[in-house]
Amino acid sequence: MPLTSVVTALPGAARSTAGQFLRTVADGVAEPPDLVIVAVPRDDAAPDPDLADLLGAGPQEIAAGSADPGEPGRITTAVVRAGRVPVRIVCCGVGDRSPAALRRAGGELGRLLWPGQTAWSDVVSGLPAERARILAESILLGSYRYRETAADWAGSSAIARVGLAVAEADGAAAAIETARVIATAVALTRDLSNTPSVRKSPQWLADSAARVAAESGLDARIWTSQELAAAGFGGIRAVGAGSSRPPVLIELRYTPPGASRHVVLVGKGITFDSGGLSLKPTDGMTMMKTDMAGGAAVIGAMSALARLGVATAVTGLVPAAENMPSGSAYRPGDVITQFGGRTVEVLNTDAEGRLVLADALAYADRELAPDEVVDIATLTGAARVALGRSHAALYATSDDLAGRLLAAGEASGDRLWRMPLADDYRPLLDSQVADLAHVATDAEAPGSVTAALFLREFAGRRPWAHLDIAGAARRSADDGELTAGATGFGTRLLLHWLAADAVSRVA
Repeated sequence: MPLTSVVTALPGAARSTAGQFLRTVADGVAEPPDLVIVAVPRDDAAPDPDLADLLGAGPQEIAAGSADPGEPGRITTAVVRAGRVPVRIVCCGVGDRSPAALRRAGGELGRLLWPGQTAWSDVVSGLPAERARILAESILLGSYRYRETAADWAGSSAIARVGLAVAEADGAAAAIETARVIATAVALTRDLSNTPSVRKSPQWLADSAARVAAESGLDARIWTSQELAAAGFGGIRAVGAGSSRPPVLIELRYTPPGASRHVVLVGKGITFDSGGLSLKPTDGMTMMKTDMAGGAAVIGAMSALARLGVATAVTGLVPAAENMPSGSAYRPGDVITQFGGRTVEVLNTDAEGRLVLADALAYADRELAPDEVVDIATLTGAARVALGRSHAALYATSDDLAGRLLAAGEASGDRLWRMPLADDYRPLLDSQVADLAHVATDAEAPGSVTAALFLREFAGRRPWAHLDIAGAARRSADDGELTAGATGFGTRLLLHWLAADAVSRVA
């Protein structure tokens, strides 16, 4: 079960304060929840007198044991009696109620929730609809937990339920429903990425994508290894050649009525990356079950397009393979032929992601004729070194496309930083035996830049962007709305980009 909570709006409780709600509990009008969540901003200009009467102090005073009681995500608890009923009060710092502060606060609140609990909160009271969405989404994302135990896959009755008091006409109810759709898509992305590779073969990923398609109104085609060979997908086939579990290409299509634009999303789907014959050290393999996080983000985003009413036609491509060493594995020094006929000299089998992406990009360019193409991949350690884990690297051939993706990153919380597609480095991909090499021949070359330049060779002349999410796709510890393990990075970004783009073009 990907989410342990459901956040719902409570219209009719028009901007009810926590104190007023507790009065209804004391009077027997409302059922007592397990938690009552109260927002503590940095500037509490309007304290809640009813709550202060019950607590003997206001939320600011209860949280005043810390130097900054309004610090986003700072949690303080108290137990009060509403009549004869004991109720746990959770005071949560929301800072200046900025998007960043609300994401951190929501994430920490989500981590308090456990299956079977009920909670009530007025934390969205007075927030614009978009910020109410951010907070509700973050509560849901913070509540996400992944465990490989049967108990964690219980039915919906085990889900924690959070009711947020909203005014009838403030737009928060619709915003909270949007939050639920987006958070569910991110949870799907996290689930796919967190699944251990002992189960997650390329075919398992394809079967999962086909189920998502059936549930989400998408068309699905799964290219088998034999079909890939017949069509000339040499990159996907080479990378998957060392595994006993053959590669596939997942193709999902979303075609809303009257769509005038077509976008292709391409996500790297390496279900486990050992490095192949260029074997990684053990520590380097530990999180390689998440090396298909880009592909998972594409599947997650595709799952929510219809529910969000996206007006653009979207095709999602996920080239899926397992990069393993064996007697049949591809070798350093091999020359492979990518989809479309270009030859590539392999210099390092641990740079496999760009080979499968190159096939998918070339296929998209030649066969699908999209208006724009965006690929997303855990591609290079160089991007992680450059930007850490808070931003992903953005490369783009179009300033317009780059600007819209950057804006979507800020709006969604999946932040990007634009990097240079510097033509000065393109000669580093020259090969003496093939059309080009897939990694730079200079060991001191900027690895993330040259990887992007390699992919550009296959994207054609249409607007294209590459997102290198190697740092942002994984976390070693919980952080705000992000959870340890796979973060689901990119799903929110792609959905915000596609939804905002559809709205702006219709307008």
